[in-house]
Amino acid sequence: MITMLRSCLIYLCLAAIIGFVPLGGYAQPNSYPYRVAQDRMLFHDKVDQAQQQLYQLGPEGKKDSLIRLSKDEAVNSAVTDAFSRRIDQLQRQVEFDSTLNTNSKKRCLRGMADLLQNFAKSWKAREINAALAPALVDAYTHAMALDKKGQSIEPVITGNPYEIGKIVVDCFGFPSENAGVKPSRLYLTRVYCEMHPGLILNYLSSHPGLPFEDSLIMVAGRHNVRQLYDFAAASGELGAHIRNNPDSLVHTVAMLANSKSGQLYFPFLDNLVRKKITVEDIDKVKDDNLNYYRLLVRTRLDYAQRVLPPLRDTPIEMNALTEMLEKKGKQVFVGEINALHTVDNPAVRFKILDPLTPEELYYLVVLSEDEIYTSSYLGVYDRIFQRMKAPRGDSLLLAVHGDYFRKFIKMAAAYNKLEHFLGTMDKQNAATVMKSFVIHLENANEEEAVDVADSYSSIVEKNAALARFILNEVSWNYDKNVAAGNKKGVIIYNLLQTLFQSADTAKHIDVSAMLGIPPIYTVDHSSLTDDSGRVIQQVFFYGDKDKDGQNSFIDFMSLFRPKPNTRPEWKIAENPQWVTITSTRGKPVIIYANKPLLGDDDPDAKAQKALSDYMFDHHLKPTIVIHRGHSYHVKYTIEQMPATARIVVLGSCGGYNNLSEVLKISEDAHIISSKQVGTKTVNEPILQAMNRTLVEGKDIEWLPMWKQLEAGFTRDPAAKEKFDDYIPPYKNLGAIFIKAYRKAMDQD
Repeated sequence: MITMLRSCLIYLCLAAIIGFVPLGGYAQPNSYPYRVAQDRMLFHDKVDQAQQQLYQLGPEGKKDSLIRLSKDEAVNSAVTDAFSRRIDQLQRQVEFDSTLNTNSKKRCLRGMADLLQNFAKSWKAREINAALAPALVDAYTHAMALDKKGQSIEPVITGNPYEIGKIVVDCFGFPSENAGVKPSRLYLTRVYCEMHPGLILNYLSSHPGLPFEDSLIMVAGRHNVRQLYDFAAASGELGAHIRNNPDSLVHTVAMLANSKSGQLYFPFLDNLVRKKITVEDIDKVKDDNLNYYRLLVRTRLDYAQRVLPPLRDTPIEMNALTEMLEKKGKQVFVGEINALHTVDNPAVRFKILDPLTPEELYYLVVLSEDEIYTSSYLGVYDRIFQRMKAPRGDSLLLAVHGDYFRKFIKMAAAYNKLEHFLGTMDKQNAATVMKSFVIHLENANEEEAVDVADSYSSIVEKNAALARFILNEVSWNYDKNVAAGNKKGVIIYNLLQTLFQSADTAKHIDVSAMLGIPPIYTVDHSSLTDDSGRVIQQVFFYGDKDKDGQNSFIDFMSLFRPKPNTRPEWKIAENPQWVTITSTRGKPVIIYANKPLLGDDDPDAKAQKALSDYMFDHHLKPTIVIHRGHSYHVKYTIEQMPATARIVVLGSCGGYNNLSEVLKISEDAHIISSKQVGTKTVNEPILQAMNRTLVEGKDIEWLPMWKQLEAGFTRDPAAKEKFDDYIPPYKNLGAIFIKAYRKAMDQD
């Protein structure tokens, strides 16, 4: 009997050690050093499986004792401790808690499994940082203790970051939902919406009746006024709630949204909210182009002053004001003086500008860069100083509070007026203005840095002393940003320093190697050909009432028609909407050009689309895109420009906006842009030089090509002046800066 009892005790001890006790309804796997009730074993197993899945989230093939979710080993250790040791302790605590019945224990274990699984999902979706794992287990433990007492878990949810609360609240739902789950979910909804204000109005439109709807509408409105405007104009429950919201901004936007003239009021939104202007004030001028434009300028001057120290204010929808100011300036004033560019009498051509003040003329210039003709610019510029009581450039900049001053200086340099501008003020003030032109670009937007880059090629050709001054200022700012550890500033000034030094071609600086961008002086022939060895070009023409587009097309086609008694070098085929021009000797070059059709239903636009569709269907991918038309047509060319474009010829006014948009489509494109309206006198020699090189199968080398072109214009001063308005790719410092800056910022 004793021997038999001893055998049973040894068996029980061994069974306890290996974790298997076939007595009393308990079964214990190897991983549990304690007894687990058979009906709860499945719930424990789910927790264990969720733990194992966390180990598998780490680097593929790496199996060890840590849950590796971070590059920081200390974080991995903390995550492992939280989700392994501490969860194991919770399992044991629940299993032996005599105050819990079986169903309550199952609910706690189910919550643990949910906790681990939801963390894994959130981590994979990059919605939670691995370092929050210990805090997550703390929160769940605290919530479990409150739930055990029948108390709300809401204090835990509101006392923790959103990421933790979102996971924990889902552990206490069905079947016996904690009393704090519903208010906690409402709280989390509010927090999420405040974290993502752009989603608020869409969420509210599908989830009406939230108790904090009014406050969320206010948050959404301050984040995106345009979106609020659209929802306020819509019918339905949300639109009604927006219109009844007590907030002054929301109320004003709703009022504008339900007005037929809402878009005309919108630029003045900030002053309307502040009650510095009324709708009645705007009504008095909104149908009068001159007085409406004047009100826009006065408001812009007000806003420009407020953004400066000491106020450093941010007026609501300042962009809307700028867009309307630009739109009205171009439509009403610049459009007319451009259209009259063939009129010799300035009094006739510029008559529409007679009522405008120097400040109003200033905004015409800086906001019309991409459309204003050279002759139009010069006429506006001269009138600015003619109408000043004391014609001083520093006084002008003070009057506009420095608004767009870099754009003004860049354009003055481009149109050879910078020397005059600086000459209107004392030398010391002129130096201060140019220092300001270069300094603090680390705090400016990309466009302002591009303006500085763009200006240098014009300055270095006209004023070597000023170019040296600017280069020294750039170097000083580079050193300052290095010392301050400002990465953005270091990138900007390093790029400018390199570009400005490379402007002296005699120094033979390899810009592409130094900046890590593709070559800027050459384009390989092989990079322009398709799989069949063909160079495909697409040319965009526009039908104009003044026949400029039609005449340009006639001149263009004359380049390819054979001269009398000569062998044809090009074959021309045409249909009602476009022409196809194919080389008959040398390497294959195919040029597709739409016809500049004119009519009420935009037949030239239809011709362009038909041609683009044909090229797409036949896998014809143009690597050279040519714009032939006025500057206000450029945007339509760019909209249709394929990403395969490697050379882009903009035979019209260039400008940052055009360069930037081109480079968004084809980041390595070589751009030939002009400061003047496109002219056949220059366009045709450029295109002929390019086509000769392509037919010969040679790489395009811009430096020798440009020197040869320049030599051809020396005997015709008028033509030479127009040619000088064209900027070759290697001198297009704005475009080069954009390429290098975006690449550097991406890498950083």
